Amino acid sequence: MSPRPPSNGARKTTRRTPLQDPGPGPFTPALYRCVIAHARTHPVRHAFRFRTSMWLTDVDEPPRLPRLLRPLARFEPRDHFGGTAPTVRAGLERYVAAQGVDLEGGRVLMLAHARVFGHVFNPLTLYWCHGAAGQLVCVVAEVHNTYGERHCYLLRPDADGVARTDKEFYVSPFFPVDGGYRMRLPLPDTRLRLTVQLERGGHRAHVPFTASVHGERRPATVRELLRATARHPWPTLAVTVGIRAHGIRLWLRGLPVRPRPHHPQQKGLH
Repeated sequence: MSPRPPSNGARKTTRRTPLQDPGPGPFTPALYRCVIAHARTHPVRHAFRFRTSMWLTDVDEPPRLPRLLRPLARFEPRDHFGGTAPTVRAGLERYVAAQGVDLEGGRVLMLAHARVFGHVFNPLTLYWCHGAAGQLVCVVAEVHNTYGERHCYLLRPDADGVARTDKEFYVSPFFPVDGGYRMRLPLPDTRLRLTVQLERGGHRAHVPFTASVHGERRPATVRELLRATARHPWPTLAVTVGIRAHGIRLWLRGLPVRPRPHHPQQKGLH
């Protein structure tokens, strides 16, 4: 389903009650019950999966929670892009402007983990960026690694939501910074279905690693938020621990660690 088109010119903010479900369609805010899976096929086979919750939000209209529930879901500018912009949207616009893209007047939908009880780690945050007339302009994939570094990819998906880009950022300590990504990133609706594949080997590419996120949309109500918190009290802390634990298992199986190169700061991320 196509996104809700914004009005021409400046975005208008609709007044809502906290965590109100405004009806069917790609509404925001929304919560997704997710299963995240990683599958490695080379040089050793290894796979794991875990359950979590993610938010789909309009960057101009973040969830407005009752005061007592704010520790359960916060979206702060310091957690995205350079971490110095006054808002998430300002950080995004500064980055895309450095790439020659103008988002003025367009709606931006963000899929991310929220900061919960003061902790957040977003391996991948996605931004579906629309123009003033409602057309999809680009998708920005913001990647964080476990070393505290950040990198953004500006993507132009095709009609099927598929985009390709060169790999430019050190993520796993067991893969060098080479090859490229094939990402399938359709805009979430009632279902969330995302896939990221690492392709290596040039014209005879093979896929040694695949990550996927599958989820079901739930209304972003207080009750649903409390249920999500009860199931996953520290969701991104669990992600961080899980990634490190599986990394140790791979290392113990003899997989060599690749040196981490210096990562220069990107244009627009300062």
